[in-house]
Amino acid sequence: MLLTSRFFKFSYPTFSKSHRLAKYHDYVRVPSQGGVVRVPLASPNVIGVVNSRGNRSHQEDFYGFATLSLNPEELRLSVKKDHGMDWNPNDVGKILSQQVLFVGIYDGHGGSAVAQYLRQELHGLFESVDKSMIPELFEWVKEIGGYFKRFKGGALIPWIGGNNTEDLTLEARATLAFFEVDKNLSADSVAQLCGATASVAIFQSLDAPATPFFSAQKLALTVAHCGDTRVLLCSANGQVFPMTETHHADSHVESIRLRRMMGSSLITDSYGES
Repeated sequence: MLLTSRFFKFSYPTFSKSHRLAKYHDYVRVPSQGGVVRVPLASPNVIGVVNSRGNRSHQEDFYGFATLSLNPEELRLSVKKDHGMDWNPNDVGKILSQQVLFVGIYDGHGGSAVAQYLRQELHGLFESVDKSMIPELFEWVKEIGGYFKRFKGGALIPWIGGNNTEDLTLEARATLAFFEVDKNLSADSVAQLCGATASVAIFQSLDAPATPFFSAQKLALTVAHCGDTRVLLCSANGQVFPMTETHHADSHVESIRLRRMMGSSLITDSYGES
């Protein structure tokens, strides 16, 4: 796994919104003959990190990873819907069937505050959001208007009315978590001055008996992103598969929108990117 960012320590602003306590961990549970052992995610033998652009005096890029505990029924439905596979969490066991790996990369724009917020909070929000939040959140999105005028609910449509008892899918959970970030930061003065991209990968082992993500024979990968930070799937024989469609400033639809909003042409950064 290649994460093109590097950790630097910054002071972390206090944001006004809060969310429920999450249950994420900095280790992955691995079954063994004696029971279950904990392998720390920070070990370079588990997740590798490399910086490809050298050190910069002003760093706005961050990454984060954690294991989350998600509803096994939600994971079963997502595997069925997205991969056409029948996965039975009862064959894995209660604890290990809930375990997924969350990896996120965040590229700050105009400051580091939002990227830092994402690094510290997005995985917890991803785990703690609930379908009961959707009706109120959708109303907030529609009140914002502007860019969201065209948004009809997407993956959240089944739960907008508030009377759907079905479990969320991973697609709906990601959509909900991303909008919850926008809502949490919308009233904060620090967050109004900057922004960030967010690219997230969720790894779920489908093996039974259970195996950790790094040794799984069957592995479900879910990617969610906003912005131009890319996610690439690289095979052992050197093949590369893009997992995201870049939301870039000079893409056709986005460049038209930005020119209408700003009334001027786009500028480029020090690397020549819009």
